Amino acid sequence: MLKELLAEIKKDARPARARVSQWFFKTKPGQYGHGDVFVGLTVPQMRKLAKKYEDLKLPDIQKLLKSKVHEHRFIALTILVFRFVKSDSAEKNKIAGFYLGNTKNINNWDLVDTSAPYILGEYLLDKSRQILYTLARSQDLWERRISIVSTLRFIKNNQYEDTLKISEILLEDKHDLIHKAVGWMLREAGKKDEKVLVKFLNTHYKSMPRTALRYAIERLPIKQKKFFMAK
Repeated sequence: MLKELLAEIKKDARPARARVSQWFFKTKPGQYGHGDVFVGLTVPQMRKLAKKYEDLKLPDIQKLLKSKVHEHRFIALTILVFRFVKSDSAEKNKIAGFYLGNTKNINNWDLVDTSAPYILGEYLLDKSRQILYTLARSQDLWERRISIVSTLRFIKNNQYEDTLKISEILLEDKHDLIHKAVGWMLREAGKKDEKVLVKFLNTHYKSMPRTALRYAIERLPIKQKKFFMAK
């Protein structure tokens, strides 16, 4: 099946689109996506292929995850998301362990955002979340993003404590992609319970990175936005 999937990816590849993706995902030396390679598939194309090859074996998924080609890794992770939803408890354990064993290959923001909440976040709903705190303190940018974005699944279930605690850990992070992720998760928590967000902001708004603050307050009333931005 892997051979057939790779042939379809090659058939659908568009060099012009790949060049745009190389720019959009910041692949030049010194940028966060340096070294990432694109062949030029759209997200709908990749999701369609992931659904078609959903029964791909884990060793073949591992090969895709180790590929330098971004679309290979995206399809691999999307297959895992599709599989996780349908799996029993034992298979979910296996997929979650496989996911955690491949964090070094989940190495761009879209790869994190389309997989972390739906695999790791879902898996940890009824379990200890300690692994997320370990990831939050990682030297690896993408593991830190996984730690906070995974909590989106908790937020959907009206559980905010881990989002707030991990946000606190990451408030001093130097990377803009972490600032954006923290602000995004805080905003999502605020959409479910505005009081939770406002309480957090009242404590931290003076020291928060500006980007995280802007994202977090996006849906608040104008008067509150002005108050929190006028630090």
